[in-house]
Parts: sequence; structure tokens; C-alpha cells
Amino acid sequence: MAYIRKSVSALTGTEKRRLVTALLELKRRGEYDEFVRTHIEFYVADGEAGLRTAHMAPSFLPWHRKFLLELERALRRVDDSVSVPYWDWTRDRAPTSAPWTADLLGGNGRRSDHQVTTGPFAYAEGNWKIKENVTDGTFLTRDLGRPRDPVDLPTAGDVEWALKDPAYDTPPFDSTSERGFRNKLEGWGAGRGKASWLNHNRVHRWVGGVMVGGASVNDPVFWMHHAFIDLLWTRWQARHRDHRYLPADPPRPGDAQHERIVARHERLPPWDLTPDQLEDHSGIYRYA
Repeated sequence: MAYIRKSVSALTGTEKRRLVTALLELKRRGEYDEFVRTHIEFYVADGEAGLRTAHMAPSFLPWHRKFLLELERALRRVDDSVSVPYWDWTRDRAPTSAPWTADLLGGNGRRSDHQVTTGPFAYAEGNWKIKENVTDGTFLTRDLGRPRDPVDLPTAGDVEWALKDPAYDTPPFDSTSERGFRNKLEGWGAGRGKASWLNHNRVHRWVGGVMVGGASVNDPVFWMHHAFIDLLWTRWQARHRDHRYLPADPPRPGDAQHERIVARHERLPPWDLTPDQLEDHSGIYRYA
């Protein structure tokens, strides 16, 4: 029977407490840091050599769907009532609204060093030391909204711009693709600076701190953000029922993307699954 993923703003006090407890238990066991290491390993830019699966590639969406499922499976081994809630940042937009409450993720980082000092993931609580990182920081950091150089969260209009594109992805299937739902949602725009951070990417920038870069999993909001990205993929699928993951076939030798991206029926590392197998989640979970 499929379980439910709820909006973070709809969680009860008990649901928040159980989610936090399960996350802290995974951290205590060392399991959570495995997820951080995996994301760092597979955060490969399209300017680098080798296969890209997690970012700047068509498999951005199925890769993170499976990644979420793995985290959720681990959480449910601790407490089978827990699922990952989604953060709808087109609605919950204030730095003091869900999920930035003392009984869930805590609030913003302090001005001096962006260290989060409130909530269960604050360093001073002793339960959330950063052990896997691309820097030497050991405490959770945030810079919500980037007050010194402000950036806004994406709007419902920004999301609609992506959702209405019927093509899942288009050549060259990387961060420069100008058409296609995947890159419009992932958010690699033209130009430089804030104007080039769209949808998914802009949310990472808005949160700031450890959410910027490959070690973004160190902030538990990562999962709530990506649950919403996954929900948006579900909405796109419902709107464009005749359109599917692209490319359907692997790029041929001589193509710049040959052996650099995953086609619909190819294995999606590090798992023994294909994008095709991850398109339908209805038998596992659904969104409230």
C-alpha cells in the first residue's frame, strides 16, 4: 500500500517529532553521512569528464527520486510511520515559516558565520556534526535569502514556465539545454549570477550555507526541497501523458554526450535500475 508524502506545512507536532528523531538516529548510526558521500561523489558537472547522472543531465529527476527513496527506506527502518515531507517554496516563502521552525529544522544561521543555532540540528545540540563536506566546516550553516546580496525564491509562475514545456529534455542534454522540462526545473540558466539560477538551483542559493554545492545533503532541508521537485515531475507527467524521459536511446559514438548521459533503458548508477523503472512511483508513495 502506497504511503503519503505531505506538505511540510501540514505536518502535525507528532509527525515533526518522529521525523526529526528518525533523522537524528540515522546520523548517530553513521548512515546519514553515507548519503552525503554519495551525493558528493555523483555531483559531476558537464564540464568534467565521465558519466553524469545526478546533475546537469536528463537523469537529474529519476536519480534524485531513487535517492529520496533510499533515504526514506532508511528512515522507515527506524520508524515506519515516517515519510519525507515536501517544502513548497512557492507558498512557504518566509525565513520564519515551515520548515524553519524550532521544532523541525531550526532557523537561519547567525550573521557572523552562518552557523545554525536553533532547532534539533544546531551544532550546540551535539547531534549534527558535519563530517562529510567539501570544506572543513563542522557545523550546519544557512544564509536564508542572502541578505547581503538578496535572491528571491522561485514563484508559481517560474514553476509553470517549466511545467508547460512538453519535452522532457532536449539536446545537448546538459546545463545549456534551452528547452525541455528537466533543465528548466533543474535551473541552469543563461548568463552569470542570480539571473542564471532558476527553480531548483535558486532554492539551493536562497538557503545558502551548506546547501550550495555537492555537500548540500548535510542540511536536512535538501530532502524536503527535492520531494517538491519530485512532486513537480509527477505533475508534469500528469499534464503531458504522451511524453516521457529523453533520450530514449543512447547518444552514438561521436556525439559529445556519448557515454556521458543515461538513456531511458540504461542502468542509472549507483543503482541497478533504469530511468524507465523510476517513472512510476504510484505503487510506493503518493502526494497529499
